[in-house]
Amino acid sequence: MKITVTAEKRDTKGTGASRRLRKNGKIPGILYGNHKEAQSIVLDSKTLHLQFNKEAFHASILELSTDGEKESVLLRDYQLEPVKGTILHIDFQRVNQNEKIHVNVPFHFINEDIAKGVKLEGGVISHIMTEVDISCLPKDLPQFIEVDLENLELGHSIHLSDLKVPEGVEITALTHENDAAVTSIIKPKVQATEDVASSTDDSAAEDADSNEADSQDSDNEEPEES
Repeated sequence: MKITVTAEKRDTKGTGASRRLRKNGKIPGILYGNHKEAQSIVLDSKTLHLQFNKEAFHASILELSTDGEKESVLLRDYQLEPVKGTILHIDFQRVNQNEKIHVNVPFHFINEDIAKGVKLEGGVISHIMTEVDISCLPKDLPQFIEVDLENLELGHSIHLSDLKVPEGVEITALTHENDAAVTSIIKPKVQATEDVASSTDDSAAEDADSNEADSQDSDNEEPEES
């Protein structure tokens, strides 16, 4: 289901004008791209925040209606107020259906609870990446990429090259021969600490036994005749 974002063209610019818009429940933004002139826009704060909190808003083709004129766009950038997390400014890029786009899409991890390394070997899952940059035509853009952990064993990882992506989609890092790890199953920290402690105790015990044996050998030696 396509998300439709409603906006109005904005003539006023500058810090003071943007501050007044925010006080009146509006958010300033800009629309650019597709070989057209950039257009300043303004959006309703409450409505935009509701849409902004949806995952699909960040990784799908949106429909931007500006004064009734509809265009396909991507969310490209935004600024958040550091304390409240409210949107201060937002950027949209026009989309050309015949040109490839670069988008960060999230990973959806499945079967974590029945992964071999977790269920059978007591490991814990470590997510190294949560999203990935892809390249594709707008019509092929997936909202997420699924990562299946069911057969992942303790001490093993899933890499970018292991992922199944839709036809027409390329993972940018792989085109640069960067086959990064996405997720892995590792030993729990407590267990790892216990293993180190146990190894240290065993080593200390062996040293103690060795020292005791050396001491006994020394005691059993006959004194040299003078």
